[in-house]
Amino acid sequence: MKIGEDSLIERIRRRIPSADRGLLRLGIGDDAAALRPAPGTQLVVTCDMFLEDVHFLAHTYPAEAVGYKALARATSDIPAMGARPELFLLSLSLPAERTGRWFDRMLSGMARAARQFGMRLAGGDTAQSPKKNPKIGLSITVIGTAEGGRILRRSGAHPGDSIFVSGRPGAAQLGLELILRGRFTEGRWKQLLAPQYYPKLALALGPWLAQRGVASAAMDISDGLSIDLHRLCKASGVGARIEAGKIPCVAVPDELRSLKLDALTLALHGGEDYALLFTVPKRLAARIPRMFRWTKLTQIGEIVRRRGVRLIGADGKDSPLEPLGWDHFR
Repeated sequence: MKIGEDSLIERIRRRIPSADRGLLRLGIGDDAAALRPAPGTQLVVTCDMFLEDVHFLAHTYPAEAVGYKALARATSDIPAMGARPELFLLSLSLPAERTGRWFDRMLSGMARAARQFGMRLAGGDTAQSPKKNPKIGLSITVIGTAEGGRILRRSGAHPGDSIFVSGRPGAAQLGLELILRGRFTEGRWKQLLAPQYYPKLALALGPWLAQRGVASAAMDISDGLSIDLHRLCKASGVGARIEAGKIPCVAVPDELRSLKLDALTLALHGGEDYALLFTVPKRLAARIPRMFRWTKLTQIGEIVRRRGVRLIGADGKDSPLEPLGWDHFR
């Protein structure tokens, strides 16, 4: 049975929240969305692509996880800027065979994420992918609001600032390692796969830091702690020293020893955790709690004047920390 574009759009409308509310004045149904920002707020906009065989393998990812993660990864940049996600635009490129049951399951996962993040769908576009090379492609634009125009940037870190990280970096990479090694079908690893399939976002942390003026710089860890810390330092014109013993690592079960997975390596270079990396002036560091709404916050080092990032080992010796996280063009 052939499915038309109007039918696809109607199924999207029925499954994903899109009613006019707050920032959204006009959503799905017109040629474009219309927004009405509240006085004193600043709009923060980002976009992200989620492509088959680049960001996920369709045969290893549940369709629900494709929808959920596509929205989660696009949204993570908004709280990292100290803003609250409000709306998103969805553009889809789909093979004809993915417009049936798979499509409905993908929408269910995206709708779940939209509800958890408190977001509304404002519009988008659909297209059929080329028949010679049919692949799934999702492009999502997210719009958020920052109260009082207060936003967090990568470029504000200064020598002496303390470096913090949220959550346990490396959890998503551990799930990816199980997928790449064909262990994703084993039910006992379901909990370890969850951070890769359904990443959690600390949505309130960034806005909390921005409104209280305690963070000097911030960004989300999407490509790995090592590479993203290098990026924050470069933007701020500084360097960093972090301590291996302070980095919160994910626990690797004894049953997976044969995979030779090192917890510290996962934490340093594993991507897709969407945790928050932020710096705080030393005089304000005591205001950062150890837990923020069930999210662990850990001080792992400090910003220094000399460029470059160095890792201090358990023996007290330091060495250069190479940016070995994810890079699309490496």
